[in-house]
Amino acid sequence: MRTDLIRKTALTAAGLAFTGGAIAGPVTTAFAAPSTAKPTTQTQTDRKGHGERELGVRYEAQPNFYYCGPAATRNALSVQGKNINVDDMAKEMGTTEAGTNSINDITPVLNKETGKNNAYRSVEISTPDADAKQTDTLRADIVKTVDDGRAVVANIAGTSTDTDGVTHSYEGGHYISVVGYRDNGNTVTIADSADPNQAAYQITVEHLADWIATRGYATS
Repeated sequence: MRTDLIRKTALTAAGLAFTGGAIAGPVTTAFAAPSTAKPTTQTQTDRKGHGERELGVRYEAQPNFYYCGPAATRNALSVQGKNINVDDMAKEMGTTEAGTNSINDITPVLNKETGKNNAYRSVEISTPDADAKQTDTLRADIVKTVDDGRAVVANIAGTSTDTDGVTHSYEGGHYISVVGYRDNGNTVTIADSADPNQAAYQITVEHLADWIATRGYATS
C-alpha cells in the first residue's frame, strides 16, 4: 500500500467546520454517544447492480471543531456495524487542535478496524482541479467500496454545492464519509459530521472530485 506517495503538506486539514447545509438523509443521529452504545440497526437501500446503493449509517456529529477526521472515520465504520470510540481513534491518528494531518493517518485505522490490512488504500488527487480521469477513478472507487459494504473517507477543502443547491464551505479543510451512490455513481451521498442538523446530503461526483483536489481519500 503506497500511501507514502501522497504529499502530507497538500493533505493537511485543520478540520475547522464553517458553514454547511443538508437534507435529512438515511442516518440515525446520535450526538456524542458514549462508546458503550450499540450501533442502531439500519435498513440499507441495497440495489447493487441497479445503479444505486446506500449504506445504513449510525451517525455521530463531531464533538469539537477539530475532530472531523476521527468522526468521519467513526461514521464510515458504523456502516460495517462497528461502534468505535472517537477519542481512541483520534489518538491513533495523531489528531490535535490543528486537525488530522492527512488521509494517510486515517487509512491505517480503517484497515485495523475493518480487520484487513488491505481493506483500504489512500488515493491522491494532486491537481488543483480534478480532471476527467481522476473523476472517473473516484466514481469507480466509490461504487466498488460501497458495493463491498464499506464507506469512503475523503479529505476535502473549499466550497461546493449539493444537488439541492445548498453551499457547504470548509476553507480550512474537513473530512467526510461517502456512504452511498445513485445514477451509477454520478451522484453520491455524504455523511457530514460537522452539524447533526445537516448530517446528510447528495453531491455530484464531479463536485466531490474537485472538493478533494490537492488532497486524497481512503477507498477499497
